[in-house]
Amino acid sequence: MIQQIQRIFERLPRPLDPFRSIKLKLSILLGISGGAGISVFWILIGSVAWRTAFTAASVGVIMLQIFAHGMTKPLREMTAAVQAMARGDYSLRVRATSRDEVGELARAFNMMAADLGAVDRQRRELLANVSHELRTPITALQAVLENLVDGVSQPDPETLKTALAQTERLGRLVTELLDLSKVDAGALALELEPIGVADFLADVVSGARLTHPNAHFELTKVDESLTISADPGRLHQVFANLLDNAARHSPVSEPIRVSAEHHGTVTVFEVADRGSGVPPLQRQAVFERFTRGHPSSGDGGTGLGLAIARWVVNLHQGTIAIVDPPDGIGCRIRIILPCTGAPDDHN
Repeated sequence: MIQQIQRIFERLPRPLDPFRSIKLKLSILLGISGGAGISVFWILIGSVAWRTAFTAASVGVIMLQIFAHGMTKPLREMTAAVQAMARGDYSLRVRATSRDEVGELARAFNMMAADLGAVDRQRRELLANVSHELRTPITALQAVLENLVDGVSQPDPETLKTALAQTERLGRLVTELLDLSKVDAGALALELEPIGVADFLADVVSGARLTHPNAHFELTKVDESLTISADPGRLHQVFANLLDNAARHSPVSEPIRVSAEHHGTVTVFEVADRGSGVPPLQRQAVFERFTRGHPSSGDGGTGLGLAIARWVVNLHQGTIAIVDPPDGIGCRIRIILPCTGAPDDHN
């Protein structure tokens, strides 16, 4: 019954829509309601003090105009803020002091404006960072090719190796940007399957040794029968990135240790190097986009790998963090993932 009445009211005409002021609409409503009351009074009683009724109606309209000012001010402020947003200014906020529906709308509008401002700021930072990251390898590659064309340098293995390194950096950046766009679009789906941890880490380390033949990788404390349910491609990408970072920041003579142990219902992975490490105050920031723990190292990193690694680990219902190394030297990254199988001595 109530729904039927609501549908009837929804089909009724809206005679006050042409008026552009809510205060004017309220005044008209007050006048109509007052006139209706006076008409009923006149019909039933037979007479009415018209001068007194007119004075009362006028005073009511004036008081309505005064007190309705605060009711409609947030709506006018929202209109101005929306017009500013259309020009790219997300700094305006609406005064939200009332507890009625308009106040709730104003508070929701302020939250939306803050979120839109943050998104716009991230978009601008992303464009600036991507432009910077693309310009560096392109400029280096252009210089190498110009020297080859002008005859300043010869196409010897060392020169070609430099050109290849810059091309690989470009390819890595484009791949990571594509992954990042999938993450933002919510299209980074996982194809889970059982994975033997020992064989998986051995494969990852083998690939890292091919990429960094001078680095010294060690597999330590790996439970042979431990298994997890994960996307092997995405998880391989995470550990390959961690080993690549460790190899670029760790001295050649120092080992890079990779471990995996079973603890209760989770598997704890660790990648530890003996490099300069990451200061405690920067350990959370390095997982943000285009943030490096070593901004002045010039190692060719894009600043996207750890951000993507965090997303992949989170999709696996796990966590990733930088923890204190045992002796205070180097960087130790710990990944905790749910496990589906464990060694017999832990059962």
